[in-house]
Amino acid sequence: MLKNLILDKPLAFIDVETTGLQPNLDRIVELSILKIYPDGNYEYKNHRMNPGIPIPAEATAIHGITNEDVANEPEFQEYAPNIVCFLEGCDIAGFNVVKFDIPFLEAELRRAGVPFQKRDRKFIDVQILYHILEPRDLKSAYLKYCGKEMELAHTAQGDATAAAEILDKQLEIHQELPKNVEDLHALCQPGLANYADPEGKFIWSNGEIVCHFGKKYFGWTLKQLVSQVPDYLQWMLSSDFSPDVKKIVYDALQGKFPRPKDK
Repeated sequence: MLKNLILDKPLAFIDVETTGLQPNLDRIVELSILKIYPDGNYEYKNHRMNPGIPIPAEATAIHGITNEDVANEPEFQEYAPNIVCFLEGCDIAGFNVVKFDIPFLEAELRRAGVPFQKRDRKFIDVQILYHILEPRDLKSAYLKYCGKEMELAHTAQGDATAAAEILDKQLEIHQELPKNVEDLHALCQPGLANYADPEGKFIWSNGEIVCHFGKKYFGWTLKQLVSQVPDYLQWMLSSDFSPDVKKIVYDALQGKFPRPKDK
């Protein structure tokens, strides 16, 4: 499976599917590890797990895992010791593994109280290698889409003009791209699509506004907060939250709740 790389210890390719993009708030719902040994043999370890919080519809749309799919699965902490044991003595690899998969794995193991040692491990991120081999800077994009070298590279006017020309060519060449600003905005910021406020303190999940920060009320719907812990929302109004967050809270306390179409 890995014919062109010399290994002196096992290399573990890790991928996780999650409820969102924030390791300290979101949870893993599926974990897969492909462990390749120096002799060429390999084995998989695959787990689905109950995250203990709702899986937003937006996350399900990406990985296809629903709340019902994992309702009867064990939580991460039950797998944690076995996962760490499986990774013992391994270097780590994956696509975007350094910025995404490993931070999520570390956060879950920390919550489970299971130590995970990164020291003495090597990390190979296939996405980083891809970006090195296929440059993603403005100059390279201009050459690819416009078919010529930039004349005013690294001048503000030249770079702004080049960006406009590239966008026009992208829309011309890739007919699958939307032709309006709203849909392009959503495409460019997939992680923010379910945010009810710019900070992601509240998110949309299955048509409801849900609390997406802290520990005590994480996963509670806004309506639950209003009916059961209104004092907590009053505290938010007097604390250091953004005006957008406070407006959601203030309106909710007045009985006015955002509707999905207002996202």
